[in-house]
Amino acid sequence: MSNLPKTAFAMVQTAKRELQPMDIAIPDIDEDSALLKLEACGICGSDYEQFEGVLRTPMPAIPGHEPLGIIAKIGDRAAERWGVDVGTRVAVETMLSCHHCDNCLGGAYHLCENRRIYSYIPLSEAPGLWGGYAQYMFLHGNSVIHRVSAELAPEIGVIFNPLGAGFRWAVEMPNTQPGDTVVILGPGQRGLACVIACREVGAGTIIVTGLEADADKFAVAKLFGADHCVDVENEDSVQRVKEITGGRGADVVVDVSSYATQPVVDALSMVRMGGTVVLAGVKGFKVVDNFVSDLVVMKEINIRGAIGVTSTGYKSAIRLIESGRVPIEAMHTHNFALEDAELAIKTLAREIPDDASIHSCLIPPH
Repeated sequence: MSNLPKTAFAMVQTAKRELQPMDIAIPDIDEDSALLKLEACGICGSDYEQFEGVLRTPMPAIPGHEPLGIIAKIGDRAAERWGVDVGTRVAVETMLSCHHCDNCLGGAYHLCENRRIYSYIPLSEAPGLWGGYAQYMFLHGNSVIHRVSAELAPEIGVIFNPLGAGFRWAVEMPNTQPGDTVVILGPGQRGLACVIACREVGAGTIIVTGLEADADKFAVAKLFGADHCVDVENEDSVQRVKEITGGRGADVVVDVSSYATQPVVDALSMVRMGGTVVLAGVKGFKVVDNFVSDLVVMKEINIRGAIGVTSTGYKSAIRLIESGRVPIEAMHTHNFALEDAELAIKTLAREIPDDASIHSCLIPPH
């Protein structure tokens, strides 16, 4: 891959709800960095939030923080440090940490005090290719990358990101044990990933909640091992959880719903005494009405906030995808051409009549 083009085609966010195609110069690299030739970039809820301007990220910038691709060029020190070379397929972690602050040195590198996030770095900061909505992406020397089997279809390999979130948010953080009852609030790609992860570690009963429009997602949840799916628009979800658990409540409740605040309130009533609630769904900084803090006190509920994924979650996800033991492809619904990034985001957000995606990705031109 030594004969690199001079520019890379990219979709650049220039304003709220506005993506523009641009050709970005492909930079030289130093001994500690690399260039990634994108094969696929996953689309998730935070892509929509960035598109909507809710995250207040810099513009112009190249979105896309779920990249899978082939190393196209790499510095010698980077090759030695990462254990990869030109031609190696890798998944790239979203967080770009300094590896020197107290949080990094304490093992919480995803909470780096100087944290950067791929796709949220502006085009004005050299070399500009900081996001996955492009043919090529710059890999900073502080990146964390993972080898991925070249035998996987790109649209399946790129599921490493949501599935990694499932393992971290629904298993690692709440310490889910064999036999536990888990409630997952939201049946999107990360909710489905939570189902897969919990089933992998032997959870006893898995309950998924969603809307009437989520019938297709409920079917995939059942395929992945969910025992019960609850339509919150036509059922009392708190009462259903109590019925299913014989009044005890769930050991773990994971909220991966976006924008809706009622699931946060419901989680406090669904979880058992001494249970754990993981909040991983962004609400657009809205106030949660009717949050009864006394329930947290009286039930000694453990509440954890979850942002991002760490290496253990990614590794568990990649191993499972490569094993082929779970029909993970069932959650993948759409491939979009890179130039159709706006359509991909709107489809995820149900803005396109008669079409909706679960997991989708962008495929750049070769």
